[in-house]
Amino acid sequence: MIEAYVTNLGRYNEGSLQGEYLELPTTKEDVQALLSRIGVDGVMYEEIFITDYEHNFAGMQNLGEFESIDELNHLASLLEDMDDWELEKFEAAAALGVHSGSVKDLINLAQNLDCYDFYPGLKDNDDLGRYLVDELGYEEIPERLEMYFDYDSYGHDYSINEGGEFVESGYILNNHERFIEHYSGREDLPDEHKIFAYPEPEKSIKQALANYKQMISEAPALSPERPLAIEGRPLHEGR
Repeated sequence: MIEAYVTNLGRYNEGSLQGEYLELPTTKEDVQALLSRIGVDGVMYEEIFITDYEHNFAGMQNLGEFESIDELNHLASLLEDMDDWELEKFEAAAALGVHSGSVKDLINLAQNLDCYDFYPGLKDNDDLGRYLVDELGYEEIPERLEMYFDYDSYGHDYSINEGGEFVESGYILNNHERFIEHYSGREDLPDEHKIFAYPEPEKSIKQALANYKQMISEAPALSPERPLAIEGRPLHEGR
């Protein structure tokens, strides 16, 4: 549902981009394996950040570099449990930009889809007017007058009065049901969605040694013309 490119922050600050895409939702074991591969061992390197996202949802452009892996996993799990029509509605609601400023907002949005009415496939006011009249029966128009009815104006007035918007996938509006904040912070995360964990100690030590060896191999060699100094004297200085 969501892919996050997890990057080793310490190695990045040293000038090396060491990262990998993590597909969410996932498991603690998969996170540990990825962290081990990118050198985040919880000893020499502990911090990560996210340099890129891959997802199929509009309105999720506000996901940041330092989002919680656990929160992202919770959001991805909520989306994975949705039917296709719910995912389409979620994407349309997120595109409104009202509840999509953070992962917390998106988690709450995913649990408040009843607050929105969504009409998929509508592209403009004429489509909206015809849907309201022909499908929902908002007006009864005699058959002899149908060709004269201005569906575009009817759809336009409805949209203005209701405050809805056309998004890429259709027309969506807030129906003014109560929006409930189910999620207020990481303390509300279900235990099964908390999956961030460093590699096991044995693996961490091995990875730390591997990182150290790599750092040594990448360090510039000492020039023979500039020998080491001891207490301010060249190593070869006579006594």
